[in-house]
Amino acid sequence: MTVYMFSFYLHFLVLENSGPGDAQMSSLFQANLKGTEVGKDSPLEIAYGSRATLKNMGYGGGLLHSHVQTYPEGSNQQQVTCYHHKDANNDWFFYPNRYEDEFDPNGPLRFVGDKAVIRLLHAQTGRNLHSHAVAAPVTKGDHEVSCYGNVTVGDQKDHWQVEVVDDAASRDYSKLRTLTTAFRLKHPELGCYLRAGNVNLPQWGFKQIEVTCTKDNKPKDVFTHWNVESHTNDRLPAGDAASYKSPFFRDFVHLNVAMMTSNNALVPDPDKQDDLASSFWQWPFLHVGLRMCGWDDHSKFISRLPLTYQY
Repeated sequence: MTVYMFSFYLHFLVLENSGPGDAQMSSLFQANLKGTEVGKDSPLEIAYGSRATLKNMGYGGGLLHSHVQTYPEGSNQQQVTCYHHKDANNDWFFYPNRYEDEFDPNGPLRFVGDKAVIRLLHAQTGRNLHSHAVAAPVTKGDHEVSCYGNVTVGDQKDHWQVEVVDDAASRDYSKLRTLTTAFRLKHPELGCYLRAGNVNLPQWGFKQIEVTCTKDNKPKDVFTHWNVESHTNDRLPAGDAASYKSPFFRDFVHLNVAMMTSNNALVPDPDKQDDLASSFWQWPFLHVGLRMCGWDDHSKFISRLPLTYQY
């Protein structure tokens, strides 16, 4: 175990550049990579009007996401998912709830903190993050999460209460901070919490991660924890994301769980026979052999240890 963990310690030392697989790791880890956009020039504190991306802090968690496609059943409203690839559909605006004064882009700055009741507006479609007493598409015991209405059209089911869990930089929870603040989002109307586990939607949801509002109040459930990965607000000064380091052990566990989750998703089609398939107990003994395939401009080969066929 020591050798295994030390190899990852060296891996993290060498792994200094940003790449396409970054989103599997925590926001703090990504912020310390060269060439990353995570946290780059993001203001430290979140205010109403800030445009932000929200990262799920569960192992292998993605970015809160929505797109114009709707659920084929249930409410038939706009889908909300978690997605690992970075695009504009991951952007959300922080807005005050419907009982407060409307957001004034030229008014005094108002910051978002613990216990604040907010709305999240999807930047691309202008709809509100919403939940209601409709069963989620896959996890039927949870409530469905959708996007609904717009800046003026909607109801109290567009409201979410911020519950700060922890902050890596401060004990002052009066303001949410980019990267360092872990928080939960409670739906005041239903009493449930925004959650994104490792459950994938069917093909109509592009196999993205299902987002639900779970009825279970489990403060230690990391799949209900979120952080602001990056955000923009022209009225706030840029922060220094690289000043916060991500703990090694948390990164070690996070990466291993992410690898396990990805590998577990690689399953053969049950209706197709695979003569080269092997079971886990056969791997140490090479009783069946392991298949490796490779192609390049000059050759193609299929290797099934200990024999190799090349043509």
